[in-house]
Amino acid sequence: MLIILCAFTLSSCSGSKASEMFETAKFEELQNNREHATELYEEIVKKYPDSEQAKKAKERLSELKQKK
Repeated sequence: MLIILCAFTLSSCSGSKASEMFETAKFEELQNNREHATELYEEIVKKYPDSEQAKKAKERLSELKQKK
């Protein structure tokens, strides 16, 4: 039971961190700092590949590459 609780707690924390990073990346985009936004989106995809934020980050990366 303790192992399940620990796993749940860790997954919740990582989801929270991915969400925070995604929000920061969006803010960087709004500030026209595409380079930093791109770095953050790539980090989300690398560190949290199965998260909803990774899916969204991939979409944003695709959009940013089209705008170049």
